[in-house]
Amino acid sequence: MKAYRKGIEETIAAHAVDSQKGLDAKQVAHNREKFGSNSFETKKKEPIWRKILISLNDVATIILLIAAVISIVSTYIEGTGHYFESLLIVGIVIINSILAIVQEGKAENSLAALQNLNRTQVKVMRDGETALIDADDVVLGDLLIIENGSAIAADARLIEAIELQAEESALTGESLPVEKDAHATFDPDAQVNLGERITMVYRGTTIVNGHGKAIVTAVGMETEMGTIAGLLSKESKTALTPLQRRLVQLGKNISWIAIAAAIVVMGLGLSQGMDLKHIFLTAVSLAVAVVPETLPVIVTMTLALGVQKMARKHAIVRRLPAVETLGTTNVIASDKTGTLTQNRMTVRKVWHNDKDHLSLIADGLDDLSQDVLSLATISTNVSVKTVDGETVYDGLPTEVALVRAMAAKKSRDDLLSMYPLIDQIPFNSTKKRMTTVHKNPNGGYIAITKGAFDVLLPMIQHGNKDKATAINTTFGREALRVLTIAQRTFTDMPENPTQAFYEQDMTLVGLVGIIDPPRVESAPAVEKARLAGVKTIMITGDHVETASAIAREINILQDGDQTITGSELAKLSDEALDQNIQNYSVYARVTPTDKIRIIKSWQRQDATIAMTGDGVNDAPALKAADVGISMGETGTDVARDASDIILTDDNFATIVDAISEGRGVYIKVRKTINFLLSANISEILVILIAMILGWGSPLLPVHLLFINLVSDGLPGFALSREPLLTNVMNEPPMAKNTSLFAHGLARQIAINASLFGLVTLAAIWIGQNVVLGGLTANADISQTMAFIVLSLTSIFHVFNIRSEKSLFTIKYSANPSLVNMAFLATLITLAVALIPLTQSLFGLTFISLGHWVIIIGLSLVPTIVIELLKVIRPNLFKV
Repeated sequence: MKAYRKGIEETIAAHAVDSQKGLDAKQVAHNREKFGSNSFETKKKEPIWRKILISLNDVATIILLIAAVISIVSTYIEGTGHYFESLLIVGIVIINSILAIVQEGKAENSLAALQNLNRTQVKVMRDGETALIDADDVVLGDLLIIENGSAIAADARLIEAIELQAEESALTGESLPVEKDAHATFDPDAQVNLGERITMVYRGTTIVNGHGKAIVTAVGMETEMGTIAGLLSKESKTALTPLQRRLVQLGKNISWIAIAAAIVVMGLGLSQGMDLKHIFLTAVSLAVAVVPETLPVIVTMTLALGVQKMARKHAIVRRLPAVETLGTTNVIASDKTGTLTQNRMTVRKVWHNDKDHLSLIADGLDDLSQDVLSLATISTNVSVKTVDGETVYDGLPTEVALVRAMAAKKSRDDLLSMYPLIDQIPFNSTKKRMTTVHKNPNGGYIAITKGAFDVLLPMIQHGNKDKATAINTTFGREALRVLTIAQRTFTDMPENPTQAFYEQDMTLVGLVGIIDPPRVESAPAVEKARLAGVKTIMITGDHVETASAIAREINILQDGDQTITGSELAKLSDEALDQNIQNYSVYARVTPTDKIRIIKSWQRQDATIAMTGDGVNDAPALKAADVGISMGETGTDVARDASDIILTDDNFATIVDAISEGRGVYIKVRKTINFLLSANISEILVILIAMILGWGSPLLPVHLLFINLVSDGLPGFALSREPLLTNVMNEPPMAKNTSLFAHGLARQIAINASLFGLVTLAAIWIGQNVVLGGLTANADISQTMAFIVLSLTSIFHVFNIRSEKSLFTIKYSANPSLVNMAFLATLITLAVALIPLTQSLFGLTFISLGHWVIIIGLSLVPTIVIELLKVIRPNLFKV
């Protein structure tokens, strides 16, 4: 039988515990040995060698390593002993791995700082004495001493509960405290949700009122929180992110292109009677030309810089790829309590019985609303104190809401000095009301009763009860929790006053509507996401009425949208859910398992879904989602451990900013691919066409590696710092299965590569056929001209791809590092071509001033043509 269904005596007998003295030392040791400690199974930290292997487990990186091996083999065959090409490629791989590992370490350190909190201590009764022990030391059968403010360390069956209320939103998602009853019974055939098990208290929850005792019935992984933690281990994130999948596919395509090109070159060489060694070296040249050596590093740098920007915007990224995944997100599944709402009960509306007056607190407190709230405020047990200059309220959330609302005009202490407290009938879950008695400054006494509307209305003799009923209905539709305020004045205090005496002949004062309101920034953030093509849905454990009201207020729930509860969800098959999933905007009263099912249903519709949450109950869904986003301030450790991104300001609007940054990262990656592949494909075209024309291979492997690492690499690194020159949130998100080359990128690369190829082939022809500066036309000159032209056109191209607009519209200050890197790459290229030592190393030769004039002219042709095309066809080069 479940612990919550067992009676008190049955629970005591089952655990052989003394209900007055608790366990003895022998029982504690025995139970710890038999049932284990009150701690969760921890995930072992990955060793550095495994992190290195993971960083190398990437198609692009593997291709680089293969290219290094090929380069080593070709160098060995040539017998030159110059292995710096191979070392450069290996160096690129090492840099890429270091960047990924360092960033992961930074995220882990940030997370550790968030978790550096004091260990929870709990009060237990052992051997007849009260002891304060660490939560981890609690054992099965321990007798917990529960007080207001206690953090519950383990699941326990209540054996005593005096006015006990627990705040369980971290576990259930419900914002209101749950009233506990140690003597409650349940229908044996009924299914009882976690939030309805009022005979129990659960690990991870907090007591907000009353006191009691409870016997621990589950510890560690056996607790409800432990069960959720166990679900996390089943939800491992092995799936690749959209960008990773696209880069993997790109790597495969590059591999096939390299193989095909090598076969073609071998065939052409053999048909032309070329030496086998020369043919092999030419094929190696082509293989090196195909591989964009700097792509993995530039992508990693782009992601890392995105992470840094997000950190400045209060988002800690634990996994680099999560930045890009967030950019392709088209569904945000958000928890309600504490994420979209403030997790702080607040008075929203006050109705005064006199003159049917209804006031909205946001508009300020008028005299009539003050009359209602002042009586409600003194009829509370809230303590108010100042800590480090801030006002701290301690008490039930609904009572704190009353005191805080009235504090704008008058404090509770000031009111009590006017109306001194004489007597009190405490609140209890059965009577659902409380009454306080005060000295009336006008003489005599005043009894103030506040409580549930349906309980107090029949007891009220005076007031507009019909209007009150209508107002109560209105408040209910708005998901406001209604407190009814009534009073009775009398002249003389009887010798032995009773509750019945205080609560007779009462007059209705008014109604107070309380709610956990949305964050101010929630509605604008939801609208901003909607305009960007991102749908926001609410998944919560709260009541459907409350969830719907909040969702409607912040425009998550719009005309035509539907809501569904956990019980209704349970009746749907996966097929039926998949067919209707896009119709639902609010999922209420759902369990952690329901949340995972909802997430996976969206994923089956090819949605990229981000899940936000702060509670233990959110953790499995955070891990199942494409991007899990937890709260750093109010979030639980379990939720943070399960997430990819942690919001240090708990602000839903930060998520939308992060989506913008993620989209920016994706655009930068596309620019990088445009930049690198335009040059690489042009290299293939030049070599193939030159061989077909019988010119031989015009470029050496060292030339291709130099172009890829210096001419492309240096400016390419600066692309990672490129600002967003357009509003990316005005565009719909990229679909999960969309190719990297979609939306015109393939066409742009084809145009660029063709232009680069044509001018380089022109340089080769001129070098072989035109006499300039008294130098005889020959293969060495054509090879030198081809190398310089292809290098310079690649460098200049970085300015072409920055925007679909003219390069002259972008200021130097937009990205100084890009201009500086392009200038540096140009200087290095010129140095290699002009200095005799480097000329020798790179197989180049001296050329005349006339050759240089032609080289510069040819290198500028692609940029001029692209500038003209941008004027003629403005959308042709859209990023």
